[in-house]
Amino acid sequence: MAEAPVVDRQGTEDAFLDAAERLLVELGYAGITTRRVAEEAGANKGLVHYYFGSMENLLVRVLERFTERLIARQRAMYAAEGPFVEKWRKAMRYLDDDREYQKVWYELQALAWNRPELRERVAHVDDEWRAVLREALAEPRERYGIEMPLEALVALVITFNKGIMLERLSGIETGQAELLDWIDQWMGRTR
Repeated sequence: MAEAPVVDRQGTEDAFLDAAERLLVELGYAGITTRRVAEEAGANKGLVHYYFGSMENLLVRVLERFTERLIARQRAMYAAEGPFVEKWRKAMRYLDDDREYQKVWYELQALAWNRPELRERVAHVDDEWRAVLREALAEPRERYGIEMPLEALVALVITFNKGIMLERLSGIETGQAELLDWIDQWMGRTR
């Protein structure tokens, strides 16, 4: 009697997540089907629903996993020794480096606008980023004498970053370099 093949569930789930991430970046949500993800992952399409419950759950899990990686990177960067202005500069460079993530985030935000069952999970991603900024901005807020409640400063910075990300995803970069240069100069003057 032949042995049944051993299925590596974690490996298959990871293959689906990797495939869905690539397809979100390449095609966007509207261009993804269960069949396409399965083909890209090299797995049976029925396993998408078996492992994730729905295509939408798979896609939100892609966002959550991607976010976990970048949150860990950001926390390590902000925890490292060195002046805050250098950390800010590095974070602004990440706005260029992380365009694939940004596309995934915005694709899933748009999906969640009409899917209340996903909205909470996508909002949790936003909460995670706010927590990183809350930790990162507390000390510099005092040092730079920013007379704004910490939550307001966090909201300002996250809204600022989201605006830059959305514009860049739309092919708009007008005035951004000048704004980032001005902020950089201000930080350099007020250390």
